[in-house]
Amino acid sequence: MVKRSNVKLIGAALAALLLAPGGQLLAQSATPAPSPAPVARPGAPDGQVQDTWLAAWLRLTPERKPQPLVPGRDYGMDPVTGQFIWPKASPEVHEGQPFPGELRAWDQKSYAKNVSVLGFYAGVDSPFHAWANIADFKGRRYLYIHDRDYLRILDVTDPRKAKTVFSKGGVWGPKGSSEQFDPNNVQDYLGGATIVWSAKLNQPIIVASFEIGRYGLMTEKRDQPAKVAAQRHYNSLKGFKVFAMDGPLPSQWRLIATRTTDYQHPDAPVGQQQGSGSLDSPEYYGGKYMILSAAPDDSYALSEYPNYLYSPGYQVWDMSDPASPRFVSQIAVPGQILGNKEHENAYLMNPRAGNRTSWMGSRMPIFLPKPIEQGGKLGFGAMGGLGLWSFDLSDPTNPRILGSVNTPPSYAGTEFDNADVSQYERTGYILTSGYPMNRDCYEPYKDIFVVDARDPAHLKVAGKLPQPQAPEGAAFTHFCQRGGNFGPKRSNSIGQPGTWRQGIIPYSFYNAGVQLFDVSNPAEPKIAGYFVPRLADTSELPNYTLGKGVLAIFTEYDRNIIWAFTENGAYALSSPLLGPPVLKAPAAPWPAR
Repeated sequence: MVKRSNVKLIGAALAALLLAPGGQLLAQSATPAPSPAPVARPGAPDGQVQDTWLAAWLRLTPERKPQPLVPGRDYGMDPVTGQFIWPKASPEVHEGQPFPGELRAWDQKSYAKNVSVLGFYAGVDSPFHAWANIADFKGRRYLYIHDRDYLRILDVTDPRKAKTVFSKGGVWGPKGSSEQFDPNNVQDYLGGATIVWSAKLNQPIIVASFEIGRYGLMTEKRDQPAKVAAQRHYNSLKGFKVFAMDGPLPSQWRLIATRTTDYQHPDAPVGQQQGSGSLDSPEYYGGKYMILSAAPDDSYALSEYPNYLYSPGYQVWDMSDPASPRFVSQIAVPGQILGNKEHENAYLMNPRAGNRTSWMGSRMPIFLPKPIEQGGKLGFGAMGGLGLWSFDLSDPTNPRILGSVNTPPSYAGTEFDNADVSQYERTGYILTSGYPMNRDCYEPYKDIFVVDARDPAHLKVAGKLPQPQAPEGAAFTHFCQRGGNFGPKRSNSIGQPGTWRQGIIPYSFYNAGVQLFDVSNPAEPKIAGYFVPRLADTSELPNYTLGKGVLAIFTEYDRNIIWAFTENGAYALSSPLLGPPVLKAPAAPWPAR
């Protein structure tokens, strides 16, 4: 039984009512009850809409969906400059949108600067997504690669000679996956996970997020009432599970706790739990406090994204006893909660309201420059179209908003997906970006913004990281011509071994591979190295999966190895920018004891 304790809603009242005498934004002192479900009324904007929350969102918002664009006119190559003209705004689409001047075949060349390939392992992931984790057992290092329909475990003690020691789920080839997967019938969807050492249990544990699947379930929430209802009554856990790891293989894991993020109904069975579940990997370091990305109930509904119903906020959990997690607090920022007038007003003031395209709310937990147990008091949250937010977490039972910053809209694609806080303690700057969702650059470019957070109450965009340029010897002058997706995905993952490297940040960049940025001076960033692998073709995978390039990375900072996950496999990389690679078991096991 999870007991409710000191639940604080942040930013739910008008700014004038929330400002302290010194001008600091405070959390509401009242404990909010979930907003009642809106009453369905005749004349809903769309006769197909039966869900009361969805109908209320449509009644509230204007209709501003962007119009389809014409290639070569609205976007594409400039024949004079040889550079790409980006769309100003575009709808979300699931098909390619080729333009004149794009390569007719997938580029089979690889390009590298200050990066070497240690090994390549085909088919160990999926063409769509890869979460990764590392754990050491008895002098061996294991790499976990997973998503909801597969799990691979590789022994990577020698990254040049990795071996698959466990495989579950389909392996992809030119005819598709070796196993059928029905996303509408997921009974045990394991999403992002974090592996830490539990001093309480004196062993490693894995905390695994369980959320509503984002793909294959629904394409347009206004037109698919049955699929909306299925997400409201999802057939898997909305929350997280905790396993004690007695060994590297799932058969050696013991389930010790299951919790729903629907904290108002902690005993609700699967199918009756509200909200989104826990998104991505928990922000957790093995101490007392864990932070999740989660919408706790269906009122967190102010979101434009066409196949998603929620605007996730954040939750803090007490993990003093991993076998008995306790809910601590819920965090929301203005513009998330339907049925709350102040939230609705904040949402309507956002220029994205009504575009039926933008992701609103978090996709990952709050990012901590320093764990709370080590004296950390600050956190930064990337909230999609709601912008970047800073939080005072000195009292986790009563988190407070400090400040926020936003930029002009950039859709389709995801805005403010993540924040990199690896350089914050040294410089006071953080990086933040969204990532592209449409193929063929059919959306505005997703800049990586350099944010001056030296005063967390007054965040300022100070600059941008440079855009990768076509490498020497390439058959294209701009990465958009290479086809597929071009733009940043993410940099440092939660739970990477070792400590962040100062001055260097690697980013996965889809068809531009892995880009290593020199941020020794965040005000003057530059590209110091890259690895751009060949793109898979139809001899390896179906055409609809192609063009993603490097879709995720995971860095072993204790061994100076970058794992780059592509649509057709995983690369082990080294770079002198990180230091010489360690090609055996590390000196100290991970997770850190």
